[in-house]
Amino acid sequence: MINKVHQENFEKCFVQQYSMIHRLETNKLRNVAKFFAHLLGTDALPWHVLAYIRLTEEDTTSSSRIFIKILFQELSEHLGIRLLNERLNDPTMQDSFESIFPKDNPKNTRFSINFFTSIGLGGITENLREYLKSMPRLIMQQQKSVLDSDEESESSEELSSSSSGSESGSESESEPSSESDGRHSKRRKRK
Repeated sequence: MINKVHQENFEKCFVQQYSMIHRLETNKLRNVAKFFAHLLGTDALPWHVLAYIRLTEEDTTSSSRIFIKILFQELSEHLGIRLLNERLNDPTMQDSFESIFPKDNPKNTRFSINFFTSIGLGGITENLREYLKSMPRLIMQQQKSVLDSDEESESSEELSSSSSGSESGSESESEPSSESDGRHSKRRKRK
């Protein structure tokens, strides 16, 4: 807290350790996770480091899931679930937590909810659950707006094609009448 250099170095260590977490055996992994949880809990490590963690099925390994599990369980033990939830719902930090609580597609959202529920921290996913419930409605609204814009473009295309079609239609109508006039004049001459 006294010197920002330490925070910057801890942040570099966090990124480095998380990228190599799959190389650690379980006891070392546990100790590293507890260490970083302590640093986060005491604000010796800035919370935006959590942006380096992408919690999806594809982006995590069993080792990284164990690391995340221990990290968040230690944080909830140190801070309490209420304070941890407040920190995670801080509007100024939402960009940093976007990768842990993904809203990019329903599969990743469900994975994050199921992960935290399985480790006993389902309470911190309330906002994510609400988002998942409203997701079908948001998708419907997006699709409706896309359909509306498509219909508008189609109707403008129809109007432009019908106006050009009416011009060509009037020409074709005038041709048969001139032909019929020519036929009548030939008949008159024969008579």
